[in-house]
Amino acid sequence: MATDLKTMMNRLPAERRKTVEARAADLIAEEMTLRDLRKAHALTQQRMAEVLDIGQDSVSRLEKRSDLMLSTLRGYIAAMGGTLEIVARFPDRPDVIVTGLSDLADEKPLPRKKTPRAVTRRAAMPVE
Repeated sequence: MATDLKTMMNRLPAERRKTVEARAADLIAEEMTLRDLRKAHALTQQRMAEVLDIGQDSVSRLEKRSDLMLSTLRGYIAAMGGTLEIVARFPDRPDVIVTGLSDLADEKPLPRKKTPRAVTRRAAMPVE
């Protein structure tokens, strides 16, 4: 007979249940998407858009991206009141906070070169 998680949790003694729930909350807090972070701070996409001075649709797209520039990620985290740290983890040594990247947030992005649009040539039509 299959038992669901809720039933199993209810069978646990109260103290054990509290321990399991606390550990689950810790694990959930360790890994959060940008969307999860925003929601944990009770912020809407619209509010984030206002703080970042972008459109709500841009916030939505940003939250779905898997590849962001560090300056974009840093700005998103700062808009929630946080700071971003990059940590390098190695199996044989303690964690290392990577420094020297903060200057990137202060740099203005290089202007994009405008790519000329394809020119469509129309067949010469005789003027009547």
